[in-house]
Amino acid sequence: MNTKFLLDESRIPKQWYNIIPDMPGPLEPVINPATLKPVTPEDMTPIFPMSLIEQEMSNQRWIDIPEEVREKYRIWRPSPMFRAHRLEQALQTPAKIYYKYEGVSPAGSHKPNSAIPQAWYNKQAGIRRLATETGAGQWGSSLALACSMFGLECTIYMVKVSCTQKPYRKSMMQLWGATVIPSPSEFTNAGRGILAHDPDNLGSLGIAISEAVEDAATHDDTNYALGSVLNHVCLHQTVIGLEAKEQMALAQDYPDVVIACCGGGSNFAGLAFPFLMDRANGKKVRCLAVEPASCPTLTKGVYAFDYGDTAKLAPITKMYTLGHDFMPPGIHAGGLRYHGESALISQLYHAGEIEAKSYRQNACFEGALLFARTEGIVPAPESSHALRAAIDEAVLAKEEGKEKTILFGLSGHGQLDMGAYDAYLSGRLEDYEYPEESIRQSLERLPNVSL
Repeated sequence: MNTKFLLDESRIPKQWYNIIPDMPGPLEPVINPATLKPVTPEDMTPIFPMSLIEQEMSNQRWIDIPEEVREKYRIWRPSPMFRAHRLEQALQTPAKIYYKYEGVSPAGSHKPNSAIPQAWYNKQAGIRRLATETGAGQWGSSLALACSMFGLECTIYMVKVSCTQKPYRKSMMQLWGATVIPSPSEFTNAGRGILAHDPDNLGSLGIAISEAVEDAATHDDTNYALGSVLNHVCLHQTVIGLEAKEQMALAQDYPDVVIACCGGGSNFAGLAFPFLMDRANGKKVRCLAVEPASCPTLTKGVYAFDYGDTAKLAPITKMYTLGHDFMPPGIHAGGLRYHGESALISQLYHAGEIEAKSYRQNACFEGALLFARTEGIVPAPESSHALRAAIDEAVLAKEEGKEKTILFGLSGHGQLDMGAYDAYLSGRLEDYEYPEESIRQSLERLPNVSL
């Protein structure tokens, strides 16, 4: 009846798992927004080093992790997996609930798993500065940390509403030496254009991406780093699931269902993809992506070609989308406020290989409160979505009188999200209605791609 399942540092994965060879069918091409033709590696060199471009397009199932990156991973990896005995008891469920906890990283989330290799590869390429966006601040904190490790400057465009909601995330980024700019800003053409049309714009990940991409593309010494969505980001995050598979073996167990929150897709991919490799080889395992009801990309979006950002600077990919200029309500799970979804996750969902579910934020915070009072950890608002789904799976097991093994990703802690918890505890946390009309209008402006 162990509670913790720990791996020695020697068990940090030596390779990342690339799911592309095990995908259901060939990938759709990525489209250059300027030419509307398939992207070439040369198209991406103004903002990415060739090493990451090669990973983005690789068909190799296993890609070596540089020893310099593994050395930095040793600060907190392997991360622990826990059995949630006290939560099980509170729910009086026959289900066994495990969670893989990424909040032990210095930045408090899973995001350094990709930030560190991205900073390292850019340093090797002679880049001086990285520009990026951040929503809730986990990615911005992680890239600031990674840049400080490798001596790079870092500029972060933080979604304005999150900058207001989470001021200490901004402080953390600045502590690690980053420059933080609320987005939309007056520093880029993309930001100025949006503010001219809507001076009170709260910002979105799509807008912040536009500003960061523009910054990188207009400075020769600067590259862009993205915290989710792209293939190489999903690749880097698979250290989570690879470790979790070893830890489930230590527990002499295997999950019936793997659950993770899903915005752009990095966290879900990191935990689920290694288990989907087992599924591709005949293993029966469900993988469930959980998203906010106010930004329901998979559950309410369309599978179509769309821009990755609001200003149409990022490549066009086939993905589940709510429209590149859709403005999600200002929920506290800022890391899940993205209009689109990873192309890999989108294709898996379209093929029926994964499931998706959405929740309103009060239901998620209700689950987070129960978890904090049973397991002692305060979950990040993003992570609370996966937790909510895990609780519901455990309750269903109780109602059906069936044993079930549940593994969910606790992608980060919520110790810098007390404003959100204060709002919940005082009854001020708003459940936003599904913005159907806004999504409908945005979907009318999808790009016309003919291949």
